[in-house]
Amino acid sequence: MTEQNRFPLADTDDDSHYRLRLFITGASPNSTRAISNLNEICEKYLKGNYTLEIIDVHQQPAIARSEQIIALPMLIKKAPGTERRLIGDMSDTEKVLKGLGINTGI
Repeated sequence: MTEQNRFPLADTDDDSHYRLRLFITGASPNSTRAISNLNEICEKYLKGNYTLEIIDVHQQPAIARSEQIIALPMLIKKAPGTERRLIGDMSDTEKVLKGLGINTGI
C-alpha cells in the first residue's frame, strides 16, 4: 500500500483548516490501521475541513528526516494552532481528538 501524498498539503488562508501529515511504514498492519482509523475520524469530525498527506517513510525518507520522525505511525497536526504529534495506530479516538484539539464531549 503506497498512499503517499494522497492528499497533498494545500496552502490555505483558513485558520480553522486542519493540515495533517501521517507518516507510515509501507503496508504494515499498524500503518494500515492508522490510515483507516484516521480517515474515519477525519470524515466524522472534520469533514470538508482537513487536508491529509500520507507519507511512507521508505519511499520519502528525506521528509521523514526533516520532520525528525522517531516512531511510526506518527500523525503531525501542522495547523490550526500549535503543531502536535501523535504516535500509534490512531485507534484511541478520544486521544486523537484531544491531540487535534477537538472537544466533542466523548
